[in-house]
Amino acid sequence: MTPQHVADWVNTHPLSAEHVDCATAVMLKILDGKCKMKSDEKTVMSLLYEQVKDRPGKLLGDDIHALISSAKHTLDDAMRDHIYEKRVLAETRISRPVMKAFKAMIRQQGLFVPLHTEEHV
Repeated sequence: MTPQHVADWVNTHPLSAEHVDCATAVMLKILDGKCKMKSDEKTVMSLLYEQVKDRPGKLLGDDIHALISSAKHTLDDAMRDHIYEKRVLAETRISRPVMKAFKAMIRQQGLFVPLHTEEHV
């Protein structure tokens, strides 16, 4: 899986502002260490976040993106705890059905397909 593959996927699968919020929330979960996705899926989701971080979200804004950027440079225990608090707040703002629909859409629309086909080669 390459950054170009994810960029191509984003270009052919327009994402809504709600989708940007979902990708942002997943990035927070990756950073706070609570994400249960497989390692390669976390990588893809991080690449997806990089592709959409400059797009407007519906609920999450520049403050969260600045926090994520800062966390990438200084991810100590205090930052991880702060990220966790912000992630929990973000997840309370994004409805469960919206997040579930987002996760189903990215799987159904093939964002992870190269990962799964490579595993079986």
